[in-house]
Parts: sequence; structure tokens; C-alpha cells
Amino acid sequence: MRILILFAIVFCARAEDWPRFLGPRGNGTSTETNLIDSIPASGAKIVWDARVGAGYSAPSVRAGQVILHHRVGGEEIVQSVDAFTGKAGWKYAYPSSYVDPYGYNNGPRCTPLLTEKYCYTFGAEGKLLCLDVKRGSLVWQRDTSKDWNVPEAFFGVGSTPVLEGDTLLVMVGGQPNAGMVGLDAATGKTKWESVGEKNWEGQPMIGWRGEPPVKWNASEKQASYATPVVATVNGARQAFCLMRQGLVSVNPTNGNVNFSFWFRSLLNDSVNASCPIVVGNRVFISAAYYKVGSVLLEVQPDNKSVKEIWRGLGMEMHFSTPSLVDGYLYGFSGRDEPDALFRCVEYATGKVMWERDERGPKHAREWKTFGRAPTIYADGKIYALGEWGLLGIFKPNPQKCEEVSRWQVPSLHYPCWAAPVLSNGKLYLRSEDHLVCIDLAKPGK
Repeated sequence: MRILILFAIVFCARAEDWPRFLGPRGNGTSTETNLIDSIPASGAKIVWDARVGAGYSAPSVRAGQVILHHRVGGEEIVQSVDAFTGKAGWKYAYPSSYVDPYGYNNGPRCTPLLTEKYCYTFGAEGKLLCLDVKRGSLVWQRDTSKDWNVPEAFFGVGSTPVLEGDTLLVMVGGQPNAGMVGLDAATGKTKWESVGEKNWEGQPMIGWRGEPPVKWNASEKQASYATPVVATVNGARQAFCLMRQGLVSVNPTNGNVNFSFWFRSLLNDSVNASCPIVVGNRVFISAAYYKVGSVLLEVQPDNKSVKEIWRGLGMEMHFSTPSLVDGYLYGFSGRDEPDALFRCVEYATGKVMWERDERGPKHAREWKTFGRAPTIYADGKIYALGEWGLLGIFKPNPQKCEEVSRWQVPSLHYPCWAAPVLSNGKLYLRSEDHLVCIDLAKPGK
């Protein structure tokens, strides 16, 4: 009996679900241990490899069930898959006619959000669903593009909803004051609407020449591609929402705005997509378009304003969120593939500790470089999925770039833009048309 109890404790300490975007804590970290230290020369062990539909949505994992949101033909499909065998389970499909105006794929961008009872998904056209997570049956749905006045997004809907208590926080981008909405998680009914003209009008456009005051435009896009982060700061729960205009802190209970901080590119065709990183009373935000870079903010004791700690171009994150490990940020910085640099930046000061060029030879990058790879952190290691399907393992080291190993995942190819997902010793990697499950557990563990 004592041996069985010990085994259960060790196993439970190692295993962890990944039920939402960027994992159980929403910051791309896992507490799992006993993962392989390097990838064998023959390659990692592939548990299963499935062909899937279009999309950039990362899967989510809970209780041995993988949920994938993808596009097949004229339908968006929410699909249940056995986490260990890859066997398909229930699915829920609905029509989609979304066409990306820039020629990217037409599938969903947001990651499923899983609870014990429900699965929430947010489609490329703004269709928000709540499904029974065990059966796949519809509980409720909202068509946000019809329910709110939402200007058309650049690349479809890309900000994944988050759950705070019994309230679902959704960045719908509605005009004039429904950039964020709070919905009853069980019924989908609106609890509150907030963010827009009321909080931005007259605010200084920080970082723009002369810092002119905001003159609100009723056709302005509000939604970004960054997922809100909820944290307790200065004793209060706050949802930090990096909107298209910048960072807004809202009270998740009633939607009241605490503060607004302008943070966006001078270029109109630009986006904010990297998620805020909140540590203590400080918030890090980053973007990759023309001279935006990063800024570290300190939320003041009254939670009504922020103070800039530093601002710089040392980290310019496009669509992924850097890994914060022991006071240092590790991320693949750059707007486009030809700009990519793997960098380590000191969180407290913005100082660039080192960088490695990830651009590679022109027209010959492919598997040789990582490009703007998304990363996660677990078991003392950083896992990166390169844009061409190159899996890398790095040791976080502020003194030098320490690559442990790399391996080109056979079925993956450009573009791999979904962040890696780790659960129960298995790593799930996604391209536009494949979902691969890789065994990262050490033998016998």
C-alpha cells in the first residue's frame, strides 16, 4: 500500500492538464517533470500523428481528452481526440464562410478553453460556443459579430476567451464600448460590456510623436490577438487586456476600467498579439511592428495608473509570448521570418543578454532555423517549435544561448504558429494540417 501511495504522489506531481491557451496558468509553463533531457539522434518517439483541418488554433488537453478546433471545407469543427491513442471521439460542426483577406488559411485561431463540464471555442468569424465537454452537445452560442458592432479584424478573431470564476471574459472588439465583455459562463448571457470610447477618448497616445490625445474613431478596431491575463495585483483581481490600442485593466466582476495605457504601432496594418506577462505588480507587454518593442509597467498602489520601468526594442514579439525564467525573458523576436532573432532579455531592466540570428540564408531557411518560434517552459527546459516544424530544446541560461538538441518533426512544415502543448509527458505540436503527439517522458517514468 505504501508503494502504491508513493507512486500515485510521484505520478500526480508529474502529470498536468493543459486546458487552455498557454497552459494551466496561462503563461506557457508546466510543473511536469521527468521529461527527456535531449532528443535522441534517431528522433523523438511519435505516439500518433493525425491529419487535421486548417487553422492556427492550438489544442487543449484535459482528463485524457484532446480538443482541437479546426476547419474542414465549409465547416469549423470542434473535435475530441483520445490524448494517448489519437482515436477520434465526438465532434461538433457548424458552417463557416470565413476567408482571410491576406491569403492566410481560413481556419480558427483561438484555442479551446476546457473545464470539468464545458468546452468553449471562439471561431474565426466570431462564433462563440459552449459545448458539453464529455458529449460535444451544444449548451449555448453567441454570434459576436451580430450581437455587437464589431469592425472586421485583420486576420479573423484571435483572442482566446478566459474564465474568471463564473464569468467568461471575451475580447469581442465591439463599438463603441464593448471591446471586452463578461458573459455568464453557464448561459452565455451578457453580464457587462466595457472598453472603448469612454476609457480611450482624450488619453495620451504614448510613444507617438507629441503624444496627442486619442480622438475616438467609431470604425476603429478594438480586438487584438492577445489573450487577456487575469491576476491579483495590489490585492485586487484584474484582467489585463492588450487591446489593439494598448493595455487596459478591467475589473473582471463588473468590467470597470482601472487604467488604460496606449501601446500600438504607428502603422495602421499592425497588430498586438503577444500576451501580457504579469509578475507581482509589474506587467510586460511586447509587439513586433514598427518601433513598438516592449515596455515593463508597474501598476501603482491605487490600481488606477502605471509607471514605465523601461521601454526598448530588445524584445519584439509578434504572435508568441516569451518564456520568463528566473528573471529573464527568452523569446524569438521579430516581425517576419527574415527579422527573427532568439534573444534573452533581463526582465527587470530590458537589457539584452545575448541574441542568436534565426533568419538563416535567404530562401533557404526551412528546417535549419527556428524563425519566430513559440516557446513553453517545463522541467528546467525551454521547448521551441520552429516555423518549419523544427523542435528544439534549450536550457535557460542568461549568459549564452544553450541549445540542447533539435529535431525536424517529419510531418510538420511551414507555417507552425501554434504554441506547443504539454500534458502527462506528451507534447502536442500542430501545423496547418497535422497534429502530432510526441512522448517526452523519460523511459520508465
